[in-house]
Amino acid sequence: MDNLFGDLRLGHLRLAPRGTRRRTRATAFQAAAFQAAAEYTGRWGWAVAADALAGPAEPHPGPPHPDGPPADGRPASAVLLPTGRAFDVLDVPGQAGLQALVRLERMGTQVGPVLAPPTGRLQFLVAAGAARRLPELLYRMGWDDAALDLTCHGEGSHVAAPPTVLDGLGPVRWLRRPTRDNAGCPPEARLLLGTLAYACHRSRERSSEPAWLAS
Repeated sequence: MDNLFGDLRLGHLRLAPRGTRRRTRATAFQAAAFQAAAEYTGRWGWAVAADALAGPAEPHPGPPHPDGPPADGRPASAVLLPTGRAFDVLDVPGQAGLQALVRLERMGTQVGPVLAPPTGRLQFLVAAGAARRLPELLYRMGWDDAALDLTCHGEGSHVAAPPTVLDGLGPVRWLRRPTRDNAGCPPEARLLLGTLAYACHRSRERSSEPAWLAS
């Protein structure tokens, strides 16, 4: 052992201390985060939260983890996009979102960027103001009395964007990437909401059916 407090050498194998590996991951994340932030702000005109580029969080109380914080689904490293400015976000269960997305695209409906966090949800970017108008929109479409697993992130909230990693779950990905056509002018929520609400309703109905009937 050449250096008790430095790198460990075993023959030709060089092992960096765990803290070094963590710092290396933090540096790699920061490079990716700054690159993504430059694209989000410079190319698409979106804001990025001021504290979003700090890199992996410090370890916090919880079960031991081989290389860092416990696997509890909190952001290990995050790039956060504030909602309520350039866009709001309709947030639905993943399976219902996929079914709605297929139907919308078959109908020729213009769908904006879609985020796929590793939490089993899908997040559809829509024009700003949707969160404030969501109850009214659902009422007009006849869904105001339905129990829907559908929410909307608006002013004062945010969503995580790539290259964010949720500890123990995995990375946030784009299911539909932002483009020149949809990033600056995401679709109005009313164009997607009816199809999303129906898919959420059907998904909830199926989950409440007896297993023999659902199959």
